[in-house]
Amino acid sequence: MAEPAKSKDLSLHGLGVICGLAAGVWLGAAEAPTKLVNAGLSPFAVSLAMVAGVFTARWTFPTLLKGTGYVFTDLRQKKHLIVWALLAGALWAVANTLTVFAIRDVGLAIAFPLWNANSLIGLFWGRVLFNELKGANAANIGKVILGSLSIVIAAVMLGFSTLHGQASAGHHAVRGILAAAGASLMWGTMYVPYRKAYISGMNPLSFVTAFTLGELGTVLGLTLALDGGLHSPAFRLLHQPGLVFWLFLGGFVWVVGDLFQQFAAKYLGIGRGIPLSNTNQLWGLAWGALVFGELAGADARHRLLVLAGSVIMILGALAIGTAVASGREQSSTNEAVLRECQRYGLDYNRTLAAQAGDEFGDRRQSRRWWDYLIVALATGIFLYLGLEATVPPLAMNLGWISALGILLLISLVLAGWSLWHRTRFS
Repeated sequence: MAEPAKSKDLSLHGLGVICGLAAGVWLGAAEAPTKLVNAGLSPFAVSLAMVAGVFTARWTFPTLLKGTGYVFTDLRQKKHLIVWALLAGALWAVANTLTVFAIRDVGLAIAFPLWNANSLIGLFWGRVLFNELKGANAANIGKVILGSLSIVIAAVMLGFSTLHGQASAGHHAVRGILAAAGASLMWGTMYVPYRKAYISGMNPLSFVTAFTLGELGTVLGLTLALDGGLHSPAFRLLHQPGLVFWLFLGGFVWVVGDLFQQFAAKYLGIGRGIPLSNTNQLWGLAWGALVFGELAGADARHRLLVLAGSVIMILGALAIGTAVASGREQSSTNEAVLRECQRYGLDYNRTLAAQAGDEFGDRRQSRRWWDYLIVALATGIFLYLGLEATVPPLAMNLGWISALGILLLISLVLAGWSLWHRTRFS
């Protein structure tokens, strides 16, 4: 086992909070490129191109940060978790496709808060399957309950605000709400494999490497089955590199946010980490309203419902995220870890150490030649697509794009440095 030479000046709870907030910033920005669906692209085409970018980025970041030797050693030690990672990837792919339909029918600023009710589903699974909140004090239980109720109320307010408007758009609004609700269900259940992996000591970087195979395979299957097979517009989109770049970029941004979300789930649990990362609804609202002007034609009542619902949802998520686990609750979590260790023959002490950021092997493992090849190929793909990129046929506010882009970089540096300083990305 590696020597615990990392700094102890930042608690794991604090690290989880930083990662959760950074995840919100990046996940909020990731859906902006899917606005291209309003330019006439098939939702399946948007989803497939975006997942191709996700696939490229998911293999690049673990290779860059840890190396393939580290990742595959982790996967070999916990083979039983590979199928769970594939399942999580499949659930993500279905949810991501549903979000494209939701954005098309109700808009980015409205769809985001609706599907972020996934935190309630994750909270339920965390309590039932992994002993989260078991033994928690009254203050923490109160924060979680009130936070959960706030999220539900906010989702209802935002859904109702979507239906308020022109009657001719009512059918599409209902369809968009159902798509967002389906995405919420898929994503809320997806966190079960997350938590199962991390209480077994798997590194998030290893988990997402297998995860990406499940998501790419599922999106490809959905496209072939439901969007015209080999004649799907999704494959014709590959002949439009000017548009593909933006969807690849969306997938890249999503991966950064999801990696931070994975670390938040590891160090806070899904009952706390996921609601905290669901502050992405604020950033989704910012991109939709400020960059794309989605609320420009809304009346005062519509805007009030959207803004009030957004604020209530954020407060609910933050209430859950600030509920620091007590000693009794941590003991309950350790019981769940022991159960997983006994079920799969894992070393209990080593698994607990992995949960605290102390993992196997030498953190200075050398990179292999193919590690550099993987990074070079991924970089080459993005450079090629970037050089061919054209400005999307959408009205956008370039000033707000610049401002939000600067916030993305600030959050990346802060959260990335905190993870490296505290755990060396473990």
